[in-house]
Amino acid sequence: MMPALSGPSRPPASGGRPSRLVILLHGLGADGNDLIGLAPYWATLLPTTEFVSPNAPFPCDMAPYGYQWFSAQDRSPAAVLAGVRAAAPFLDAFIDGALAKRRLDDADLALVGFSQGTMMSLYVGLRRSRPVAGIVGFSGRLLAPELLASELRSRPRTLLVHGTDDPLVPYESLAAAETALTDIGVPVETLTCAGVGHSIDESGLRRGGSFLKDVLYGATP
Repeated sequence: MMPALSGPSRPPASGGRPSRLVILLHGLGADGNDLIGLAPYWATLLPTTEFVSPNAPFPCDMAPYGYQWFSAQDRSPAAVLAGVRAAAPFLDAFIDGALAKRRLDDADLALVGFSQGTMMSLYVGLRRSRPVAGIVGFSGRLLAPELLASELRSRPRTLLVHGTDDPLVPYESLAAAETALTDIGVPVETLTCAGVGHSIDESGLRRGGSFLKDVLYGATP
């Protein structure tokens, strides 16, 4: 049996049972505590939303601490794709369990990723049979776009945010992902953050929050 993912969570700001769920997926060498810090920025916009930030399934093989969704030691497309495919069942199972526990549906869920977490959010979110409400990806890229024509199962609304000075995941990844997603009918929005490196700035936080409010609540929280 696969070990279940776990990590920190934050309850809805309004109290009571959540009516929406945001799953936050961290990057290489971090853990769930890294992104759960986004919850306070968005809590008032998403008052009945619970935030959950699981640790990735594998210990980081490039540092003595933290976790990884897949190894970055071999960055060849074949190796990265194999790593993502190995991690995807862990994330899918976590999503299924988190929704069932809260008696929610995919339509009540948004995925938010950073770097590797963005890559996992896009890979898994586009292949779930029932579309999630939305995907927000910071500083990541779309893996294996050539497979989407045969593997795509849903088209959730997507927001991609990237800094122009990112030294780890090239800024050009933003346009490449936008083109590939648009070509297969996924509604995608993008935000360019001038001068920002491999991180999330204030403009990204604001746009991410407004996007999440829109896809999770529409006009009325």
